[in-house]
Amino acid sequence: MDQSGVAAQTQKSPWGSVVLAAPACSLTEVMSEQLARQLDEENQGFPALPHPSPAADPEKGPDTESDLMLAQMLQMQFDREFDDQLRREERKFNGDSKVSISFENYRKVHPYEDSDSSEDEVDWQDTRHDPYRAVKPQTAPRRGFSGKGKNITTKHDEDACGRKNTARMDNFAPEVHVGDGLGMDLKLSNQVFNSLKQHCYSEQRRSARLHEKKEHSTAEQAVDPRTRLLMYKMVNSGVLENINGCISTGKESVVFHADGGSLEEQPVPEEVVLKVFKTTLNEFKNRDRYIKDDYRFKERFSKLNPRKVIRLWAEKEMHNLARMKKAGIPCPDVVLLKKHILVMSFIGKDHVPAPKIKDVALGSEEAAEAYRQVLQLMQRLYQDCNLVHADLSEYNMLWYQGKVWLIDVSQSVEPTHPHGLEFLFRDCRNVATFFQKRGVSEALSVYDLFNAVTGLNIPVSADDDAHFLAEIVAMEKRNEDHVQKRGKKTFPVMSEDGDPPLDPDSDD
Repeated sequence: MDQSGVAAQTQKSPWGSVVLAAPACSLTEVMSEQLARQLDEENQGFPALPHPSPAADPEKGPDTESDLMLAQMLQMQFDREFDDQLRREERKFNGDSKVSISFENYRKVHPYEDSDSSEDEVDWQDTRHDPYRAVKPQTAPRRGFSGKGKNITTKHDEDACGRKNTARMDNFAPEVHVGDGLGMDLKLSNQVFNSLKQHCYSEQRRSARLHEKKEHSTAEQAVDPRTRLLMYKMVNSGVLENINGCISTGKESVVFHADGGSLEEQPVPEEVVLKVFKTTLNEFKNRDRYIKDDYRFKERFSKLNPRKVIRLWAEKEMHNLARMKKAGIPCPDVVLLKKHILVMSFIGKDHVPAPKIKDVALGSEEAAEAYRQVLQLMQRLYQDCNLVHADLSEYNMLWYQGKVWLIDVSQSVEPTHPHGLEFLFRDCRNVATFFQKRGVSEALSVYDLFNAVTGLNIPVSADDDAHFLAEIVAMEKRNEDHVQKRGKKTFPVMSEDGDPPLDPDSDD
């Protein structure tokens, strides 16, 4: 390069100084003796690999002199790693599902003897070349028979059908263990095969029903995942401190004891109960008769499916308890309603629930006092609360602090219900029978108790249940006809001359 060129390159640029590009040089100029010596010293730090002698024993290891052999070994190692990754993907994709997807067609299948470890062993059940696979039975030709003369064999041959049925057992569900039958000429008759097939289908349906019942309904002393989540949310929100366990079970609900927390709207008692209404509808199939004819829920009931009725059932008990509490009847206080879980105050102390009246050993004076309280509660429930318990018995009355407490009023209805008076008569029979067996001398008969509660004074003739019930049904029928005509609810009242009660606005 001449001096003019150098001057042109070194001329000052308005963008700053110009950096000269490094002159190009060849590889031989870069490799100096000092660099070559340094590389040589670094290579000496690695141990030299021994060269296999051509006379080496072939049993000690594979021959690696051939490039083809090395390529095959590398390819086999790559295929094993691919198969392992494919198995992991298959297990992750299937998870715990009963129906699984196989990636068998995508695997690189290798002979079993080439595996070096137990992890690389090929599962013969997942390969297309299974040496233990049973031989398929020979099917009959299209013409329906084979052979000639005396040696003719049709598709209905007993041996052919038996072998075919044995092979068809492989199509059963995976959980049915049918065995492999290696080396055995098994023949399964049509009758046995059909019985096994029907049994497998029945077991699958039963398993599906049990799975659905476990996931979507409450069981005895247990709850389904949705209900459990609602209970956890109550604890997390501070409404409950903790849930201690189940204290009672019934045909319609499960009751749990819990320690109360706090609410912004109202104080929470120290001890509360969670009444979880069972979502298994077959536990209490006739529950709809208590709610579909109740005018408070009639319009909403017709628009709900059976499972949502359970929430309506819990709401019904909440309203009934609120009405009873307003009238001063001893009953639990409602704290919170969350779908089909009703939180109420705990009747008892120190995690010990109040006993049912049937489990208490009452003396003669205490039994008489309990009977008087029950009679007053029934009258106040009917007259002040405008309710009929509809399931009153010694099982739904608690004895605590010398008083009778009423519980389980989710099925309670109003007296104007189409069957309200029939339910009341059943309650009177349960109460009269229980206290008469306890030796309470002042206990009234079922008829007198019914008249004392309602004030209807229905005439009694020789203790005839059929006649008394006929009067009650006729009374309910007249009231129902009046509702259809006038569109409002009324109480049946007694006429002045002692005749059966009539509606005040009756057109008869």
